[in-house]
Amino acid sequence: MPALATGAGHEPGLYELLAALPSQLQPHVSRPEDNTFLQDMFGERGLQSLVKIHEWLQKYEERKPGPVLDRAAALAQNLSAELEEKAANGDIKELLQILAKPHVKSLLSVHDTVAQKSYDPELPPLPEDLDDDEDSVKIIRLVKNKEPLGATIRRDEHTGAILVARIMKGGAADRSGLIHVGDELKEVNGIPVDDKKPEEIIRILAQSQGAITFKVVPGVKEEAPTTEPKVFVRALFDYDPKEDKAIPCKEAGLAFKKGSILQIMSQDDATWWQAKHEGDTNPRAGLIPSKQFQERRFALPRPAATLQFQRISSRRSYDVAVEIEEPDYSVGFNIAGFRRSFRLSRRDRKTNKSMYESKKSELYDMADVPTYEEVAPYRRLSGAKHRLVVLVGPTGVGLNELKRKLLISDPQHFSVTIPHTSRAKKNQESDGVEYHFISKHLFETDIHNNKFIEYGEYKGNYYGTSLDSVRSVLAKSKVCLLDVQPHTIKHLRTAEFKPFVVFVKPPSLDRLRETRQNAKVISGKEDKGTAKPFTEEDFQEMVGTAQTMESQYGHLFEKVIVNDDLSAAFGELRLALKKVEMETHWVPISWTHS
Repeated sequence: MPALATGAGHEPGLYELLAALPSQLQPHVSRPEDNTFLQDMFGERGLQSLVKIHEWLQKYEERKPGPVLDRAAALAQNLSAELEEKAANGDIKELLQILAKPHVKSLLSVHDTVAQKSYDPELPPLPEDLDDDEDSVKIIRLVKNKEPLGATIRRDEHTGAILVARIMKGGAADRSGLIHVGDELKEVNGIPVDDKKPEEIIRILAQSQGAITFKVVPGVKEEAPTTEPKVFVRALFDYDPKEDKAIPCKEAGLAFKKGSILQIMSQDDATWWQAKHEGDTNPRAGLIPSKQFQERRFALPRPAATLQFQRISSRRSYDVAVEIEEPDYSVGFNIAGFRRSFRLSRRDRKTNKSMYESKKSELYDMADVPTYEEVAPYRRLSGAKHRLVVLVGPTGVGLNELKRKLLISDPQHFSVTIPHTSRAKKNQESDGVEYHFISKHLFETDIHNNKFIEYGEYKGNYYGTSLDSVRSVLAKSKVCLLDVQPHTIKHLRTAEFKPFVVFVKPPSLDRLRETRQNAKVISGKEDKGTAKPFTEEDFQEMVGTAQTMESQYGHLFEKVIVNDDLSAAFGELRLALKKVEMETHWVPISWTHS
């Protein structure tokens, strides 16, 4: 681009360059609409005004002018007094009127304040008869805008004093650095508060505008602020402080939804943490229940948990009908071989109380009491193994079809696991193709060594999906697609697999009746299963199971897709998986330490 011509011997300013730019660029613009765009953009008056202000500020910074005098207000007052003694004429009267105007007096006052660099508030002198034993008092003046002050108060049960109970991180009180937890509040805007209830004081503060003056007795020695490491958590439940009867101050609470990423600003209080939404430009924190407090609240009223949704209907799979208090297993396949998940069902619904009584019990899982999970940003590096993709959903919702479409769309990128079995290999089968064929003794040994994600027994033979089969797919730099029962997810949530869990849920009952009239549910493969039409009971069970899954395990789902239309659901799933590979996501912090 040629240099801008602005006249010989004259160094152009930014404003002149901006004004000349459209004409200089015109020979290089090929389309009329581009030229119009440039003319409009560089000719915009707001932009030109900003450039002018920028140039004047630069000149001011270069010159660094000092004040001619720092008593302009006093000079104006003396001048007015002298002019009033002079013979009145039109010019003198006009000047006196100008000097008497309030905004001129304010302007001169501000000038003197800046010139004198006198920014501290003027405080009244201390009384001469001050008792040496009397508590020291601080006079604090804060300017209140639309945001709350960010502090809560309480009455001391023993002394009756009004104390600062909590300072919200990032709030006005915290940013001032002048008010601290434990300070005793004596006055607000000159009003004594010794005989007032905290609610009355809050009303005084709410009605106050502009500057608010506090008289406080320091409660503790002021300490230098410490820099705490940033802690981020994913909320595993919905929270509305307006509905929380236990929160000390509803106005100070922070509302959030399940899946929200929160930055924990303070954990000083064992019951109420301070947090803000990640990325929120508002620096003020809000109150949220602490992890321990929320776990206690969730556990106390929680009814005995059941595994009802893990039951698999015998119409669609093969179930071991043994009436015992131990879990039994079932296994189901579809006709194309994509359905290879092994279902755990429970015949007896009695609650195992040990899962609530002892944290050492292997049945106890904190996923049963979802509160917060510490997370960190994670982005897959080039060449690193892909995250395991786990699909979860009720039977008949369309997991097989979605997996099939993913495999067909890019067979070099997506793959599924090959299950293990203890049955004998048939003539047309090859080891490592349909199944990995192993002996029953070896299968039972692998079960004992926890090598299977899911397994079951059918007609005296074991079937199962092993952890090694997942590792085999990931080692080939492919995305492993796996569908399991939701109770299995917690065993896969490790730094090795970093599972991305997708919950596929059905639409409403009306939409199911409308869209799946001619669809069929697939029975087992091993028994030459047949496809049967969906019944009304199938639809109701599908919706009910989905609701139970989402209620009990929804905090583990990173993506929820409603399979109302298969093509739309596939497109949504494909886009989500692409983002997982390319973008930064929040994952459990333990996954980033591997």
